[in-house]
Amino acid sequence: MAKAKQRLSKLLEQMNPEQQQSLLDYAEFLLQKSAAAESSESKQQPLEQPRPQQENVVAAIKRLRASYFMLNTDDLLNETSSLMAEFMIQGRDASAVIDDLEQLFDNHYQKYLQS
Repeated sequence: MAKAKQRLSKLLEQMNPEQQQSLLDYAEFLLQKSAAAESSESKQQPLEQPRPQQENVVAAIKRLRASYFMLNTDDLLNETSSLMAEFMIQGRDASAVIDDLEQLFDNHYQKYLQS
């Protein structure tokens, strides 16, 4: 590390101020990129559970909650309840509701990754 510092210092001395600033900007970019990668690596990944061919809406919700265990279920409650009501009260097709549930959980997971 000491040799790298000495070499970097010598290189900086040979550069004009614009080049020095460019090098510093690049070093900061690399540091931020590294920190971002470490942050996203620390996020938990969903447990992949394949969707059964014959699955009801309640089973799908249970599967998705288990798959996306890292999500706060309170945040999902309102939207999940709305989709369940569309199925139960309005008679919406179960397969379409499950598709929407999967999309809902994935959307919340993407928000989780960005937080």
